[in-house]
Parts: sequence; C-alpha cells; structure tokens
Amino acid sequence: MVKNIIVDLETIEGMLYFWQAASEKENVSETFFYDMSDMDGFNLIYDKDFTKESVRKVLSAIKNRELLSGADKKEKRFWNYNMWVMEDLEYTKAMADPVKHLNLDSIIEELNKEVPNGKFEELKVFFVPLHLEDYYIKGNSLIINFFKVKPNDFEDGANIGGVPLEKYVKDKLVELLKK
Repeated sequence: MVKNIIVDLETIEGMLYFWQAASEKENVSETFFYDMSDMDGFNLIYDKDFTKESVRKVLSAIKNRELLSGADKKEKRFWNYNMWVMEDLEYTKAMADPVKHLNLDSIIEELNKEVPNGKFEELKVFFVPLHLEDYYIKGNSLIINFFKVKPNDFEDGANIGGVPLEKYVKDKLVELLKK
C-alpha cells in the first residue's frame, strides 16, 4: 500500500543551473559534472552504453562548445537534447515549472484502489534529462525523461505524449506497482 510519493527534483535543478550557465558561457567546473553523474536520477538509468562517463563527457563537450566525437547513439541523443533546451531557456523554464509544482499526494488513494496489494509504501519519481527512452522503472522508482515534457500552449500544465503530466505519472506508477 502506497503511503508516500516523493518527486525528486535534484537532478533537474542541477541541469537547469548547467543549461543557464553554459548558455551564458560561465565557467562550470569538472567537479560539477562528476556530481551530476552521481545523482540518483542518473544512477538509476546507467547501462553498458550510457554511463557516468557518458554524462561527464557530454556535459563537458557542451560547456566547451565542442562537437561530440566517438559517441554512441545514446550519448549523441543526450548531447542533442541538451543543446536543444539551451536554445530557448524560456521554453525550458516552461517545461520545468509544471514538474516543479507537481503534487502527487492526490493520486495516492487512486493508486491504492487500482493496485491494492502494491509492494511499495514509498514511491519515487525522478525527472531526468535522458536520451532514447521516455521513462524507466527501477524498483520503487519511476524515472521520466524530462526532455519529453511539453508545456501546454494556452493553459498551465504540461503533457507527455499528449497525456496530461499528472495522468502520465499516475499511469506509469500503476505500471510500476503491477510489476
């Protein structure tokens, strides 16, 4: 039975700082890249093709205004998405605002009705700038690709794949609980 849902914004807050700093050509230390690559949101999605070194290498290339050479498909997509969000930081802010204000307390009861025997009391939702996948499920954690968040044009809120953000998260948490 779910009792608590934590929305972890640490990774996205760090990346928002990086995108702003990099777009303004401020100096960002290599230590920052290592710190970012150690964050829980990233640690949950690493595999043989996309590692801590991938995150460090891509962020360093962006900071230094370098093209990414010798990269695999996931690293190239990660680089491309990061460059895209830096082109229009107002749009990026519009993507981040609904995520920052996402309150999932209201769906706890619904989750417990849909999956009454869920094995987790606490769920974690991470918004992380990813590469190819829309989301990952790892244990009690849902990791959503921040780059897939699309702000609504004429009203507050956002969607992912045309689905309102809160409903998208709820649907994926139901999937997590049924695994």
